[in-house]
Amino acid sequence: MNYLVTVLADKQQAQEAYSVLRRDGIPTEKITILGEGYQSADDFGLIDPSQQASKGAKKLAYMLVPFGFVAGYAFNVLTGIELFSFTNSITEHIIGGVLGAVSGLLGAIVVGGGVGLTVGSGDALTYRNRLNAGQYIIVTQGTDSVIRQATKLLRQFEPEFIQGYTEPVNS
Repeated sequence: MNYLVTVLADKQQAQEAYSVLRRDGIPTEKITILGEGYQSADDFGLIDPSQQASKGAKKLAYMLVPFGFVAGYAFNVLTGIELFSFTNSITEHIIGGVLGAVSGLLGAIVVGGGVGLTVGSGDALTYRNRLNAGQYIIVTQGTDSVIRQATKLLRQFEPEFIQGYTEPVNS
C-alpha cells in the first residue's frame, strides 16, 4: 500500500483539497484528514515518539543494568577503593556494583530514551508538531496510479509539505 502525506496550512485548504480528491474519483475511504475537528494523530495510528523512546530505554536497561552491576563490582574488586570506612570488603564490592547498575540505568535512559525520542520516531514527530501548530494533514492511500493522481491534484494547493511512502512488504 502506498501513502501520500500532504500538509496544508488551514482547515479551509484541507476541506477544498478533500473535495477535489473526491470529485476526481478517489474513494472517500482512501482519504483521511488529520487535524482539529477531524482525526487525531493517535486515532490515525501515528506512533507516539515518547512511547517509542520509553520502549527503547527499557530494552536497553535490561542489558545495561546487569552489565553495570558486574562492571561496578569488578571495578571495586580490582581497585580496592574504600567507599565507607565502617563496611567490610564484600559490602564495598556490592555498593560498587549498585553504583555501576545505577550508571547503566542512567545510560539506558539517556541513550535509549533520548536518541529514541529524536531519531526513533521517523517523521511521526514532525507530523505531530505540525498538527499541534494548527496545520492539517491529508493522507491518501492507494495504488501507484492513485498516488500519482492525488499528487497532481494536491500540488495545486501549494502544500507546505508533501511526501509519498510505500508500506514495506512483509516476507
